[in-house]
Amino acid sequence: MAENEKQEQTRPEKTDKAKQEKKPEKKKDSKPGFFARVSKWFKDMKGELKKVQWPTKKQTINNTVIVIICVIVVGIVIGAFDFIAGRAIEAITVLLR
Repeated sequence: MAENEKQEQTRPEKTDKAKQEKKPEKKKDSKPGFFARVSKWFKDMKGELKKVQWPTKKQTINNTVIVIICVIVVGIVIGAFDFIAGRAIEAITVLLR
């Protein structure tokens, strides 16, 4: 039994060495060409775009309206802050003259 265990332990080492020696070196030409890679990229992109859940026309219009309203509200807030800050700075400069 001990002999079988010794043989099993030595066998993987021999097979690993044999596998390492038998590995063919990769050729530089094994890389696909430029046009093959570009073609694969476009095919992959097309496949990914098919997976996208595109919004409906109603959702797009609704989201656009919400964005426009938010931009107007933020613009008003920034404008009001700018007006108030400007008047405060004017008042301070007048007092310091």
